[in-house]
Amino acid sequence: MDEYSETDRFRGARIHLSDLAGLEIRDCEVSGLKIVDCYGEQISIGGGFDRVVVNDVDVTAFVEGELDRQHPARALAREAVTAEDYRAAWSVIGDDWRRTFERAGRLPQDLLHERVDDEWSFVETHRHLLFAADAWVGNAVLEEDDPYHPLGFPAGAMPEADAAGLGLRLSARPSLEEVLAARRDRTSSVQRFLDSLTDDELDRVCGRKPADPYPDDRYVVRRCLTVVLKEEAEHHRYAVRDLAVLESR
Repeated sequence: MDEYSETDRFRGARIHLSDLAGLEIRDCEVSGLKIVDCYGEQISIGGGFDRVVVNDVDVTAFVEGELDRQHPARALAREAVTAEDYRAAWSVIGDDWRRTFERAGRLPQDLLHERVDDEWSFVETHRHLLFAADAWVGNAVLEEDDPYHPLGFPAGAMPEADAAGLGLRLSARPSLEEVLAARRDRTSSVQRFLDSLTDDELDRVCGRKPADPYPDDRYVVRRCLTVVLKEEAEHHRYAVRDLAVLESR
C-alpha cells in the first residue's frame, strides 16, 4: 500500500473516476473535503468536524447529540465553566474508567496490547492519557520539576526525537498494571489540584506550555484542564468501542 505522509500534494486536488476502495485518510486537515456522486458501503468517518453534510443533510448536531447521549462525560468536559463543574466532570470520568477497567480485566492480557483497526491498544491509550496529564497538568499547570513519566505516549504527530527529548520511551512495552500504577499517581495529583481549585484560579496564566514541541501560546489553567477532561472522555469512548471488538473474540 502506498503511503503519503506530511505532504500537501493533494491539497485542492480533484480525483475523478478512480478506484479508492480501502483508502484511509488519517490525522489530516480536510476542511472543504467534498465527496460527490460516489458509491460504496461501510464508510467510516471520524474526527473533529465543525459541520458535516451527508447527501445534503447537515448531520453535525445529530452526531454530537448521539455521542453525548451515549457518553455523557463528553458534554460535562466540553461545558465545564466553574471549578465545581471541573470536579463533577472528573468524578464522572473516573467512574466510567473504573467500570471499564473491570471489563478489561476479564480479557487476556495479550489482547490489551492489540490494536483494533490500527487504533491505539488499551495499554497505549492509557500511556497517552498518562502523557496528557503530565503535559497539561504536571508541566503547564503545576510546573513540576520532572513532569514526564517515561511510559507516556504523545500524539502521533510528535516527532520521535522530540518525544525522546522529554524522556519518553515510545518503544517500551509495559504491562497494563505498570501503566495504571503511573496513571493512578497522576490522577491522584489531578484530584488533589481539583479539590483545592477555585474559580479565580481557572484564569491564571500558566508559566509553561504543555511540552517543548507545542506552539508558543497563552495557556491558562481552564484551557489545560479542559484538554485533559476531553482527552479522558474521548479516549474512554474509543476504548469501550474497541473493547467490544476484543470481547467478541
